[in-house]
Amino acid sequence: MIKVLFLDTNHPYLIESLKKMNMQCDEDYSSSKAAVEARISDYDGIVIRSRFSIDRQFLDKASKLKFIGRVGAGLENIDTVYARKKGVHLISAPEGNRNAVGEHALGMILSLFNHFKKADIEIRNGLWRREENRGTELEGKTIGIIGYGNMGKGFAKKLRGFDCDVIFYDIKPGLEDANARQVDLKELFLRTDVLSLHTPQTPLTRQMVNTDFINQFEKPIYLINTARGSAVVTADLVKGMKEGKVLGACLDVLEYEKASFEHFFSEGNALPEAFQYLIHSEQVLLSPHVAGWTVESKFKLAKTIVDKIAIMIDQHNSIK
Repeated sequence: MIKVLFLDTNHPYLIESLKKMNMQCDEDYSSSKAAVEARISDYDGIVIRSRFSIDRQFLDKASKLKFIGRVGAGLENIDTVYARKKGVHLISAPEGNRNAVGEHALGMILSLFNHFKKADIEIRNGLWRREENRGTELEGKTIGIIGYGNMGKGFAKKLRGFDCDVIFYDIKPGLEDANARQVDLKELFLRTDVLSLHTPQTPLTRQMVNTDFINQFEKPIYLINTARGSAVVTADLVKGMKEGKVLGACLDVLEYEKASFEHFFSEGNALPEAFQYLIHSEQVLLSPHVAGWTVESKFKLAKTIVDKIAIMIDQHNSIK
């Protein structure tokens, strides 16, 4: 019998489905990483979100491990090179929350353009300011996307019907489709009004949006980041806003997040100066890393993992 250890809570569909596939499903949502390492050699598979990193030491302890299911879009908390070297099959689920991320990114920029947060607070405080809350339209704007995988494509799809021009840059060629046109960085910097990041966390994307990057845009831009906080140097973003090179920002992720981002505010340290600027700016919208965190995506993520595990087992059996 295949034994699977669940290290984070997920939609019950995931465990229920694997049990129907005659797998033993054990749950451990509270033990330390060291305690899990001490027993991980008993398991053929693990399912995790972001509780802790799966590093070389952990993988060496997991001597029977055949697969890791990461219920999310990325695999950055796993030493993927070493895992694959040891023959561990890696499963993620970007298909599961691409629609949620696309809707969230669109909702954030529409809210910022139309001053929803500011206007709502003012009315609740007895202020009726129409001219000060005059909005901006997406129509006619050029939306530049960096990263055209599941998330970038999901956002581009949501932009259909807004009569804006959608372009994207990706290191992989030949990704253009009916929703967006692929361009080089030169054209992206020349034409973009709203920049949306949909990149994984890699050495290429870490601190990608810095002062040099911002200064290459021909026009002042709005920034949307629903990807990874590490992609943006917050102090440089604030500098760009103060200089008028960045007109506003929609940030679902932050540079300061830890791997387990739920504890962002609980360590008792003073918040960084750049973050203090963001939380007091009317031209910034913030959300707590929930772009892909909907009721529907919770199920879709689980189903995607189940479907991929089933395919993996079928392929393994067919080889036999």
